[in-house]
Amino acid sequence: MAKMLQITCSGTPYEIGLKHGQEAKVQVSRSMKFYAGMFQETAKMSWPKVQDLAMTFEPVMRRKWPAYLEEMNGVAEGAGVELADIIALNVRTEIAFGLFSDGCTALSWKTNDASFLAQNWDWMEAQKENLIILTIEQQGKPTIKMVTEAGLIGKIGLNSAGVGVCLNAIRVKGMDPTRIPCHLGLRMVLESNSREEAVQTLEKYGVASSCHMLIADATGGVGLEWSAVEMQRVNMSASKIFHSNHFLAKHPGVEDTNWLPDSSFRVTRIEELCKEIAPSPTPQTLYECFQDETNWPSAICRAQVDGCGSATLFNIVMDLEARRAIVTLGRPVQPDEVLALSFET
Repeated sequence: MAKMLQITCSGTPYEIGLKHGQEAKVQVSRSMKFYAGMFQETAKMSWPKVQDLAMTFEPVMRRKWPAYLEEMNGVAEGAGVELADIIALNVRTEIAFGLFSDGCTALSWKTNDASFLAQNWDWMEAQKENLIILTIEQQGKPTIKMVTEAGLIGKIGLNSAGVGVCLNAIRVKGMDPTRIPCHLGLRMVLESNSREEAVQTLEKYGVASSCHMLIADATGGVGLEWSAVEMQRVNMSASKIFHSNHFLAKHPGVEDTNWLPDSSFRVTRIEELCKEIAPSPTPQTLYECFQDETNWPSAICRAQVDGCGSATLFNIVMDLEARRAIVTLGRPVQPDEVLALSFET
């Protein structure tokens, strides 16, 4: 079985993107093919149409986040594709207008001697082969280690300042192209020196479409539930936050479709499992919680069978105080590969 591609990039935004594109050329091309098929199937939208829509984001990016646009330019150049292709991958959540989304179960848990952030990322199995580990070293910013889909410059992971982020998809109509696309917002978190700095930066720009970002550092976590028009915070209760794919806070005037019927079940189930390992979880006991197959196949550890449209493609357990993480590729009950990410010297 092929090993997960690991790429370390440094230098200017363009140089970072160029190396990403060059080394993940095959995976970027497959990512584009995967999403072209998805948009065609779910939205009857051809890839040229997707490219056109993606380029409507370009002027806003150039004005507000030019470094991200430069990096995407580098990815496109390195992978031998068009800039529109790479922007499309990075704004896939926004282009879809909530037509399809990835599932996931996530938690943040602050204990006396650790701050854990963990999740299962669930999506269609065809995209598993296009997941990569990206390390990004930038002047004047924390170093980033994240698990991402090839071509996307922001996703799930942690940085050398001990800030981590997880993502839960939420399906709510509406999109505002003047706000930051969800995946670029995740990148913004990973360039922050603290949880509070990350929250303040995101609040300044707003997020373009609905999603939940679970942001944590050594001091604990906060959930930010975004719609295209506003944001509500989910604060820690008894030093913990549990989240899946529906809004937990009240969002006045915003209607949550609660599109995955098992979302409420999973958030309740992960809470139950964590009670059993309280008050002293370890990375291993947390990982075991994410192996849970109760309510199969629509479980915390999902399988893409019997009408369940996604499977768990990876698990990540971060210890933000220690600034390290364990990434398990594949379903946690049947791991393909286990990798350690660390900032220890």
